[in-house]
Amino acid sequence: MPFDAGAYGRYVADVYDETYAYLTPDAAVDTLAELADGGPVCEFGIGTGRLALPLAERGLTVAGVEGSPDMVAGLRAKPGGQRIEVAVGDFADTRVPGEFALVLLAFNTVFALPDQAAQVACFRNAAAHLRPGGRFVIEAWVPDPAAFRNGRALRPVRVTEDDVLLEAAVLHPAEQRMTTTKVRLTATGVQLLPANHRYAWPAELDLMAELAGLRREHRWADWSRRPFGDTSSDHVTVYRRPERP
Repeated sequence: MPFDAGAYGRYVADVYDETYAYLTPDAAVDTLAELADGGPVCEFGIGTGRLALPLAERGLTVAGVEGSPDMVAGLRAKPGGQRIEVAVGDFADTRVPGEFALVLLAFNTVFALPDQAAQVACFRNAAAHLRPGGRFVIEAWVPDPAAFRNGRALRPVRVTEDDVLLEAAVLHPAEQRMTTTKVRLTATGVQLLPANHRYAWPAELDLMAELAGLRREHRWADWSRRPFGDTSSDHVTVYRRPERP
């Protein structure tokens, strides 16, 4: 099937904010604001503005690319959302006018792209948005095929008294893909939130960055900048476009 950049949003836009309300953005916003150093920010997969709106509240100019019109509608409905320029399209190749100090691709969204070629194109698109010396920041999980049994896995993401979020996943290792559906159980019923992932190891992302003319500047285990190591399950990686000679 052709890649549909808006498919995820059609399933999740109405419940995205409440489903992921437990993800507090403070540490991410602090780090991103420091890395942007007062310059403009472009977020790929800007969604409903979980990070973009707090960054704008810090006084930064924020723009974005988003594949889902439904997610953009959620952003527009929030205070300040109308002031953020958003281009609707595939962030592997959709451009926003201007040059940016920082391009952001958070919360594993790089894996929403369908294949390696699209991810390589995304890195090149990020580099094309950056001014000299600008930074491309990616947040992603580290693949863990050992967590699967016979290519299947079911894991709790969050469990509270009135809200349970599970993830069911099928692994396709030959293509580095995962077919997943998050299952949200609340007092009002059951919601199914499907998503597909083309996963990549950190070293593969580093190579994509090199192909785009970017160089790795930092890799941390999380937004609080803890050191990345053998047991890290996630990473925040900062790539930088060289200054002009």
